[in-house]
Parts: sequence; structure tokens; C-alpha cells
Amino acid sequence: MLDLYTWGTPNGHKVHIMLEECDATYRIHPADINDKETFSAMMAPLGVNRKIPLLIDSDPQDGKPVTIFESGAILIHLAEKFRRFLSQDIAERSSAMQWLMFQMSAVGPMMGQLSHFRGRSRSAPSAEQSDGYALERFAAEVQRIHSVMEQHLQNSAYFAGTQYSIADMAIFPWLRLSEKMGIDVVAYPRLNEWRERIASRPAVQRALALPELTQTAKT
Repeated sequence: MLDLYTWGTPNGHKVHIMLEECDATYRIHPADINDKETFSAMMAPLGVNRKIPLLIDSDPQDGKPVTIFESGAILIHLAEKFRRFLSQDIAERSSAMQWLMFQMSAVGPMMGQLSHFRGRSRSAPSAEQSDGYALERFAAEVQRIHSVMEQHLQNSAYFAGTQYSIADMAIFPWLRLSEKMGIDVVAYPRLNEWRERIASRPAVQRALALPELTQTAKT
């Protein structure tokens, strides 16, 4: 059995998508990141990182139960477990891993930081002036990241090449926030077309509407 501790965040949605795409049997354990006390009590016994998503695989290939944190590591584990969405072709596998790491190191952190500082400036108008450098820095980097992805997709149907992969699953949930981050998606036509194509997948639609998480704040 697969037990997933998660919430309706971009990092959570990555794993929800993968599980749905694999037609996996799994249990959702909602971990409300906004309820600090309850969240800490739930996550503390499971691992030192105390963040979602966290996956417990009670039936891995070697028979030894394993607990995995970090959404990218979970995606790789599931890809190897189900032998799906991570090509065995060396070039496409390397490309998928490369773009997965790009999401983990650039897309998520930069968009997350920009969201944080934009939120501060909205809730406390005086913060906008004090956070001006951070807002400018992260806004510029988020624009640059979108340009990098747009350029890549000029010659590639998916991030790893010709096949849909865990790299697409990792990037897509974050790009649902592009407009909120001030990105004009019309300026990135290939990226926007890719985003709409991923959003139309039935498994993706199911993953974004998991009944266990439908009462959470939409992101």
C-alpha cells in the first residue's frame, strides 16, 4: 500500500498526478499546512524534514517498507516502481531528470519566493517598499525561467522530449500559478499550449480534484 501525506499545494499535486497517471492504489492523509499544531503532530513521527508530500511505500520491490520525502524523490521512486513516465532510453531519461532538477532548483523555489514576497506586500503595504529588491529579483528570475522553458519547447513536445514524463508532472502544478505571479502567458505560446495540453489529461484533472482535498485552498 502507498500512503501519501499531502496537501493541495504544487508540490503535493505533482505526486497526486503521478499516482493517478499510474492508476495506483493509495491512501491520502490530508496534512493541513495551515494548522501548525496538528500538522506538526502528524508529521513529526514520520521524518525529520516534517514537510509534505511524504510517501510511505509498504510494498516496495525489495519488500522493505520505505519512507520518502521530497516530491522529486517520490516521483523517481514511483516511476521506477511502476516502470512508467521515466524512459529507459539514456538521452530521454537524462533529459527528464535534468528538467525535474530544474523544477526542484529553479521553478519551485523562485516562484515560491516571489509568491511569498508578493503576499507580504499585499497584506502590509509598507512591506512592498522594504521588499522592493526581493520582489524585483524574484520577478525577474521567474520571467527568465519561463523564457527558458518556452525556448526549450520550441523543439520538444514535452520537457524530456517526445514522451510525457515525471518532468512534466513536476513543472505543471507550478505553472498553474503563472498568472498570479504576474506572468503574461500569451507571451509564452508554446509553454501555454503545453500547459493546456497537460491540464486536459484525465488523470491530471482527477489529481487536482481529489475528494480528500477538495476542501483545501486551491493553488
